[in-house]
Amino acid sequence: MDTHDEARATLAALAGAGDGAVDIAPAALALAAFDRPRVGLERYRLHLAELAEAVGEAVADQKGAGDVQIHAALLAMIMADRFDYRGDELTYDDLQNANLMRVIDRRRGLPVALGILYMHAARAQGWQAVGLNFPGHFLIRIDTGAGRAILDPFGGGAIVSPADLRRLLTAVSGAEANLLPEHYEPVPDRAILLRLQNNIVMRRLRQGDLEAAARALDSMLIFAPDRPALWRESALVQARLENLGAAIAALEHFARLTPSAGEKHEALALLQSWKGRLN
Repeated sequence: MDTHDEARATLAALAGAGDGAVDIAPAALALAAFDRPRVGLERYRLHLAELAEAVGEAVADQKGAGDVQIHAALLAMIMADRFDYRGDELTYDDLQNANLMRVIDRRRGLPVALGILYMHAARAQGWQAVGLNFPGHFLIRIDTGAGRAILDPFGGGAIVSPADLRRLLTAVSGAEANLLPEHYEPVPDRAILLRLQNNIVMRRLRQGDLEAAARALDSMLIFAPDRPALWRESALVQARLENLGAAIAALEHFARLTPSAGEKHEALALLQSWKGRLN
């Protein structure tokens, strides 16, 4: 099985995961393989194991001592200090920052890509690690059994205090924004993977690379075929590429899935127009 087929199989296995936890870092590597199908995955898998082992050794050296602040500091020490994982502030919009292979190569990435690596290393210790529904900046929360802490992987794994959260929120949403309970809610793993890959789609569209955007959307639909908006976006991109057969098939999926009567009506009208162009 080549890398592309292997990646597709990995993602297809997630389609029925719903809102449950998945093996998130290998799944993100599978997404990365859609942009780099000729690059083998094995050395990246070995690096994921290396991260998990390094954090485990650091925790074991504590001989069971320590609260969540110490555990969080150890996680950050391994990820940010030993392996030099940092947020890419200089070239934030670089496509490489959302491809986990290139993030591992460069040790730089977007908040969500770095967060996936932190979550992987934390979960390997038996800790709970989730992404949070915080607007504009991806944060994670760990629960080590000795307490909970919110971390900023883009900021070197620093613990984020309530005051820090308020500052982040006002920077993203304006001075009038207030912290809400929903900002502390966990995000399903599949939604995190969609967020990662959506960064690729948006950047490809801005570049005018419709073929690459279509590939990225295809990868998302493999593991999230229940998301109507993805089918609609795929249909519109395929139509711009003049792939009307693929566009029609995708929009028909959207029309079947959308719960909105108005959106369904608009989709059916557009389908009629596209089918007329095929005749």
